[in-house]
Amino acid sequence: MSVRLGVELGKLAVANPIMAASGTFGYGLDLLEFCPPERLGAVVTKGLSPKPRRGSPTPRIVETAAGMINAIGLQNIGVEAFCIEALPVLRQRGAVVAVNVFGERMEEYVEVIERCEREEGIAAYELNVSCPNVTAGGIEFGHDPAQLERLTRMGRAATRRVLWVKLSPNAPDLVGTARAAVDGGADGLTLINTLRAMAIDAEKRRPVLARGCGGLSGPAIKPIALRMVWEVHRALPSVPLVGIGGVETGRDVVEFLLAGASAVQVGTAIFRDPAAPLHILGELERFCAEHGIAEVRELVGALEWH
Repeated sequence: MSVRLGVELGKLAVANPIMAASGTFGYGLDLLEFCPPERLGAVVTKGLSPKPRRGSPTPRIVETAAGMINAIGLQNIGVEAFCIEALPVLRQRGAVVAVNVFGERMEEYVEVIERCEREEGIAAYELNVSCPNVTAGGIEFGHDPAQLERLTRMGRAATRRVLWVKLSPNAPDLVGTARAAVDGGADGLTLINTLRAMAIDAEKRRPVLARGCGGLSGPAIKPIALRMVWEVHRALPSVPLVGIGGVETGRDVVEFLLAGASAVQVGTAIFRDPAAPLHILGELERFCAEHGIAEVRELVGALEWH
């Protein structure tokens, strides 16, 4: 049977619910031959700041039993280089682009958005307020509902494009921060970012990562991500959600949709298989066909709860 894959995230309609997560797909150009960005629902860029960032010292990635820990430190080429070098290629290919935005101060978030506003071909912004492996900005705003609402209002005032806020699983009150983002004008929420974690070298008796700690991603965090998506969907059922955390198969996507997400982002799986998002999309379509599901959107929030 034919399956209609399109979904709506508020006022943004996408061809399918599979997106590439920020930080794992570069700026959409590195993996063109493996995973053409125009075939995905959207590509979320590596986080952009006003000026280029060198990121954290190495080592800054370590594989774990069920995923990986990273402490990249938001290394990026800066918003100007992205607009000049990467965005024109994505635009020419017809990719749906969501720009992940980062700043050490609230004003820096606005600076990135204002620069991007001068360009065509950007569908949405994703405010990163949840990176656990930097020392300033981001996570501070994501843990304080009052600051988060203020930051979101500033972002909302800077653009009429779709605005998402990427929530932190490390926040003391996830639903409270979700409400704050929506009150500030967010069109939707993405969740979750990585969980603060650590790896230790038993021989050297030292942390593996140069920074000591980093963010855990991959299959290990999927049960936590599902629970958090479900909780936020129950509290804010009309708010579009994008689920992130350990998506490796089409069945994983179905689980996130049932929990209340309208789309998902694929992250860590891309490091093992650069074409993972396309394989996952194919598996999702087959699952729906085999189960008589004519439209993917039928799955959103359809978890049966007694």
